[in-house]
Amino acid sequence: MENGSSTSYFILLGLFNHSTAHQVLFMMLLAIVLTSLFGNALMILLIHRDRRLHTPMYFLLSQLSLMDMMLVSTTVPKMAADYLTGNKAISRAGCGAQIFFLPTLGGGECFLLAAMAYDRCAAVCHPLRYPMLMSWQLCLRMTMSCWLLGAADGLLQAAASLSFPYCGAHELDHFFCEAPVLVRLACADTSVFENAMYICCVLMLLVPLSLILSSYGLILAALLHMRSTEARKKAFATCSSHVAVVGLFYGAAIFTYMRPKSHRSTNHDKVVSAFYTVFTPLLNPLIYSVRNSEVKGALTRCMGRCVALSHE
Repeated sequence: MENGSSTSYFILLGLFNHSTAHQVLFMMLLAIVLTSLFGNALMILLIHRDRRLHTPMYFLLSQLSLMDMMLVSTTVPKMAADYLTGNKAISRAGCGAQIFFLPTLGGGECFLLAAMAYDRCAAVCHPLRYPMLMSWQLCLRMTMSCWLLGAADGLLQAAASLSFPYCGAHELDHFFCEAPVLVRLACADTSVFENAMYICCVLMLLVPLSLILSSYGLILAALLHMRSTEARKKAFATCSSHVAVVGLFYGAAIFTYMRPKSHRSTNHDKVVSAFYTVFTPLLNPLIYSVRNSEVKGALTRCMGRCVALSHE
C-alpha cells in the first residue's frame, strides 16, 4: 500500500466522532436530509401533477430540486454508513464517482440558476414576448446544456484527480471525496492541476453569476417603471425567492472554491461543504414554497385531493 500506483482505497475521517454531542448532531443532520429529500421530491411531484405549473419557470425549478436530491444522495448515505458501521474506507472508483457527481451537480446548478434568472428577466421585462423569448424548445436546450457543462467539469476533475499517484498516508480529513482535498495527498506535483481547477471554478462561478446580476439589473429597472402595484408585488415575490437561492448557493460556493490556499482550513472546508451539500438543498424548496403563491396553491389543491380520496 506504500506504492502510489497500488493505492486502491482511501479513508474518509468523517464529520462526526462518537461523543454524545456529535451523536445528537448526526441525528439532526439525518432529520435535515430526510426533510430535504421529502421537500424536493414534493416540489417535483407538484410541478409534474399540477397543470398550472407546467411552465418553463417551474420546469427549471423541478430540475433544481432534482439536482439537490442527487447532491444530497451523493454524499450523505456514504457518510452515514461510515459513521454507523465504522468502516470509513472508500474505493478509488467510489471516490471518483463522488468527485464526478459533485462538480456535475454543483456546476449544473450554477448554469441552471443563470437560466432561471434569464427566464424571470424575459417574463418581467418582456411579458408580451415571453412565449417567444422562453419557448419550450429553448428551455429544454438550456436545461440540457446545464447538465452537459456540469458533467464535463465533473469528468475532467475526476479523471485528473485519479491520474495522480497516491502513496503513504491516504486519509482524507473530510466526509466525502472532493478534488481539492484529494490532490493534497498525491505524491506528485499537482500545482498545474490545482491552478487549472481554480481558474475553472472561478469561470464556472463568475460567468453564470455575471449573467444573473445582469438579468436582475434589468429586472430591477423594469420593476421601478411598473405602474401596477399588484404586478410589481407579484414579480418581486417570485424574483426574491430566486435571489435568496442564488445568494445561498453562490455564497457557499465562492467561499469554498475561490479562497486562496493560505486561507483554507480543514474544519472550515467541512462546515461549508456540509452547508452547500445538505442545508442549501433543504432551504431551496422551503424558500420557493413560502414565497410563491402558485406553489402554495398547488400544495393546497394536492392536499385537498388526498383528503377527498381518503374519504371515498
